[in-house]
Amino acid sequence: MKALVLEEKGKLSLRDFDIPGTMGPRDVRIKTHTVGICGSDVHYYTHGKIGHFVVKEPMVLGHEAAGTVVACGDEVSDLKLGDRVCMEPGIPDTDSRASKLGIYNVDPAVRFWATPPVHGCLTSEVIHPASFTYKLPESVSFAEGAMVEPFAIGMQAALRARIQPGDIGVVSGAGPIGMMVALAALAGGCAKVIVTDLAQPKLDIIGAYDGIDTVNIRDKSAAQSVAEATDGWGADIVFECSGAAPAVLGMHELARPGGAIVLVGMPVDPVPVDIVGLQAKELRLETVFRYANVYDRAIALMASGKVDLRPLVSGTIPFEDSIAGFDRAVEARETDVKLQIRMPD
Repeated sequence: MKALVLEEKGKLSLRDFDIPGTMGPRDVRIKTHTVGICGSDVHYYTHGKIGHFVVKEPMVLGHEAAGTVVACGDEVSDLKLGDRVCMEPGIPDTDSRASKLGIYNVDPAVRFWATPPVHGCLTSEVIHPASFTYKLPESVSFAEGAMVEPFAIGMQAALRARIQPGDIGVVSGAGPIGMMVALAALAGGCAKVIVTDLAQPKLDIIGAYDGIDTVNIRDKSAAQSVAEATDGWGADIVFECSGAAPAVLGMHELARPGGAIVLVGMPVDPVPVDIVGLQAKELRLETVFRYANVYDRAIALMASGKVDLRPLVSGTIPFEDSIAGFDRAVEARETDVKLQIRMPD
């Protein structure tokens, strides 16, 4: 099968590549249709590693995907041939303690697509457990189906925040994940979400949604903007999605006393945290790592029309041009939110 292969740091190729694996009785085989380019894919391309996950041999990229079921294992009953689906890319050990606690996203044994040494889904077909494969409603396109994965991170953040109806939220960082978090927070009950960033084109994109205000911190500090919007009280929930050291250091300034901070962005290196600033307001601190048990909720929100992710798809690139697509993603254009690759028919 043809695949987009990261041969080594800085080198991609389109070539025949067989991913080892056999279909079990509870698996499905899926013809891949649309795959999103994630920041982690780009980071592996440019740096060859993320933390202790190091690319040591050729690896197929991609983990945000939707496609069509073309074969089902004997014990699969909830899916059938021809179903349009999206796939949750992390496969845990279902017998692990983490899985039994319902937090399979932090199972040390989880196998996550395009995380060394596990291959991703930028290839013609994939085999995947039926229990981590979700049927798409007719109203949800393949492109939207491939957006469920990043939106699931927003859903996880909203759940960790324990949003109360009418809360005011702040999202630091208007990258793809920051936008997903903002939309999930609105869907979760926030009356308003303020999104801060330096990139005006991205702020313009997310600011077009009802219920979202934007602040370019080149013009006004996030703390001043939040204070003005809340009569000096502060936001109920602060979602830190930038991973930038200055934002992490000052995040307590945005929150009201007794409020919450949800850490979503992942800094490349350790960053300082103002512990006393957090303590002085008795702020609740939550962290997010991927997601668990949210895919069905995310799809339901999209199918209902309450969350529309279509404006966030900045470009669709044919599979044969996917290397150029990755190079475009490396450029980090301010007008691009999510680039997707369309697989061959």
